[in-house]
Amino acid sequence: MTGQDSNRLLLELEKIRRDVNREIMNPAIPELSVDAIRPVITMAARARLSYLQELIDISKISPEMPSHEQISMLARQREAYEELRAAVNALETAIDRGYLDVRGA
Repeated sequence: MTGQDSNRLLLELEKIRRDVNREIMNPAIPELSVDAIRPVITMAARARLSYLQELIDISKISPEMPSHEQISMLARQREAYEELRAAVNALETAIDRGYLDVRGA
């Protein structure tokens, strides 16, 4: 296989990936707008805030070394924040790649 053949194959794979993702996702998720996306962004921002507030609260209570319970709570807050951040990033990627329809702003 030549470099030119590889490039053609990669372009075809990208087209298939785009078509299949759009075919599967677009019917399941209604056309998006700024108003539809705002609650998702707000939820992720609140999760970030909870994570940071937990850290600050722990530092006030246990400035030297937090307890195992405090670390566990902080880890749960981080996990929630990171999961929501990853989901928002996945939504952004789906929009950017044209898998989902978007109404004008």
